[in-house]
Amino acid sequence: MQPCVGAAAPTSPDVEQLMRQYQQADPAAAAALVELLSPQLFRFFASQMGSRTDADDMLQDVWLRIHRVRHTYRPGEPLLPWVYAIARRVRVDNYRKRQRISSYETPTDVLPELPAHERETSNLPPFEQLVASLPETQREVLTMLKVSGLSIEEVARATSSTVGAVKQKAHRAYERLRKLLERVPIVQPARKGVPQ
Repeated sequence: MQPCVGAAAPTSPDVEQLMRQYQQADPAAAAALVELLSPQLFRFFASQMGSRTDADDMLQDVWLRIHRVRHTYRPGEPLLPWVYAIARRVRVDNYRKRQRISSYETPTDVLPELPAHERETSNLPPFEQLVASLPETQREVLTMLKVSGLSIEEVARATSSTVGAVKQKAHRAYERLRKLLERVPIVQPARKGVPQ
């Protein structure tokens, strides 16, 4: 059975039968479902997003979610509403993620350039030196969070820790760095025309 990319929707009994087989761990049924439903799911995402790459990412995400929750599909119920409910949640989650990221990003043409005299008079130790003073576990967590940009949950998985333990290590690292930075004397740059 070859899917037609332009087809509106596959017939429900065929798709629902494939889903029942997919629930029974039939890899051929899973591949057939992906082949049948992906074109219309892609159109659903692309029509909303306008970006092929975003639509491709969301299509991959929707199939991962369907795979994780395939046991929740009730045989005998229509499949497409169940699939599109998942696809809608993927789209909403993607939108929220993009909004969250864009709220923290600053376009490069907006970043202020430090004047040369301020760069030269900075007496702060280099980042690497500050982080080297931390215990290994705190340094690892801080680097994953702030340099690699991982979420707390991702760091917890990567370090085989709990979310609470990661938060505690990060907090202790921040406190230690704050204390180190408080000891560094602040040197004010000399201003032209202002007597010192």
